[in-house]
Amino acid sequence: MDYPEKRRTPRYAFIAVAEITDAASGAQLNSQVSELSLNGCYVDMLNLLPVNSQVTLKIFADSECFEATASVIYALEGLGMGLAFQDVSLKSGALLRRWLQNAGESQS
Repeated sequence: MDYPEKRRTPRYAFIAVAEITDAASGAQLNSQVSELSLNGCYVDMLNLLPVNSQVTLKIFADSECFEATASVIYALEGLGMGLAFQDVSLKSGALLRRWLQNAGESQS
């Protein structure tokens, strides 16, 4: 089944470690980011949070850490979740743009 493209910005393959903290329970989940965009990311994980869950997200790559609050926008049972970034600091936003620029250059 084909779904219409809903993304506002390009999504790039990006492998990094992610730490997700559920705002409601405080539970910490470790996962791996597999795709990244300016507005969100996809994380590979088996234990999913419900759609609309609010989380704090940390992504670790190149000895740097991106941090943001995010919302679970979809969950694929046994595969992973799509997260939409909400509050991103200026520092994390600049890091995200640099990662995306590098990812775009390596995939072209």
